[in-house]
Amino acid sequence: MAAVSYATWMLEQEARALMTRLERIKPFALHESMLPAAAILPAAQTGIERYLMKGRRELRGLIRRYISWLRGPLGQRASPAQAQRLFTMLRLRFNTVLTQFDLFNDALTQRSENEIGVWLSGLDVASADALTLTGHYYDVPPVICYFDRDVGAAIRRARTRLPGGGENPVAVIRVPRERLIGSGIASSLVHEVGHQAAALLYLVNSLRPVLQGMQRGSGSHSAIWSLWERWISEIVADFWSVARIGIASTLGLMGVVSLPRAFMFRLNRDDPHPSPWIRVKLSCAMGQALYPHPQWERLARLWEAYYPLSGLGAEQQRNYGALQATLPGFVALLVNHRPLSLRGHSLAEALQVRNRQPHYLQALLQVWRQQPSKMYRAPPTLAFAVIGQARSDGRMSPEQESAILSKLLTHWALSSTLQVSEDCSRQGWGHRTPEFKLAIQY
Repeated sequence: MAAVSYATWMLEQEARALMTRLERIKPFALHESMLPAAAILPAAQTGIERYLMKGRRELRGLIRRYISWLRGPLGQRASPAQAQRLFTMLRLRFNTVLTQFDLFNDALTQRSENEIGVWLSGLDVASADALTLTGHYYDVPPVICYFDRDVGAAIRRARTRLPGGGENPVAVIRVPRERLIGSGIASSLVHEVGHQAAALLYLVNSLRPVLQGMQRGSGSHSAIWSLWERWISEIVADFWSVARIGIASTLGLMGVVSLPRAFMFRLNRDDPHPSPWIRVKLSCAMGQALYPHPQWERLARLWEAYYPLSGLGAEQQRNYGALQATLPGFVALLVNHRPLSLRGHSLAEALQVRNRQPHYLQALLQVWRQQPSKMYRAPPTLAFAVIGQARSDGRMSPEQESAILSKLLTHWALSSTLQVSEDCSRQGWGHRTPEFKLAIQY
């Protein structure tokens, strides 16, 4: 067999093998076993399946065209090196398809775990609530959650570019497994939701010019305002969390950033995260601005007792003194910021913080203890806020908190599943969901 024809034959075999392996990648609806209550919401599953099917369909077309090219006159005349180069590009594209599949597979496989799957579905519902504003300032993208052993949470935002190209159809939130289950899970969850909301509202881009103006007009504090600007992405996410779930956010943050003292005061201008010490102080200051109450000063003093500034070097003392001096003005800027995306409303107004005032949350706790059914009908972020307030006030033990949150997550998951089933029945789908119809078309 001549060298060229042998190379053509070998590469065609490899291309057909690639096609065979591609056909083994099935839609999640056909191979993920999970309780109905653990399933992701229809919009999320439909978006994921459509995105992945599009990638597989395009790759099939490329493989078929490559095989036709090999068999045609151009392929027959091509050198083995040229044909191999084209096949290598196909193989790289195949691995991209696998990478995109695994990105969502990691999140969906946990839905088959006992209890965990249902809790994750409940967190999906809570995330959607945390992302929804009554002003309808943006279309809320689907959100799916999964657990990981990392200490911090993270998000791959919806509508951002995925590896290999294409727009992410859903927001994927990684929640630390060590947060199971307490109010700290809400703090991590809603912080990551805040990143998605900030992107949808262009908050970081609208705040940077304001902060740059503060740098130019602040004299000796110019370098400090440059730090606030460097950290603004993480700070906006923290602000969103405090605005949605109150003191539960700050308590959860304290749990995450309670590190050895050597890590507490590092001011790294290359790190988008504020140093842990000032981050908690900032969270307390945001809470005080949104919900004036003595609890914030009490919590700030506790944090200072955990990690006193005494013992720091002279330069660190000056930096932290300047950070605290500029902190009230910085928080006021956040609270009153009116980006174009909010159509004239401030951040505080759009987030409707009046419904998270401590006295209101405390009153709700009393009502819910008398009528528990009302707790289950409340929005998830409000429930998180009430429970976090109760923990802060010493009116709920950690054991009670964990038990109640487990029941709430299960309830939210079940309620959303039943609602979806009811909606599908009205549309004449019977027991076959839209995802099922999509799956049989793969």
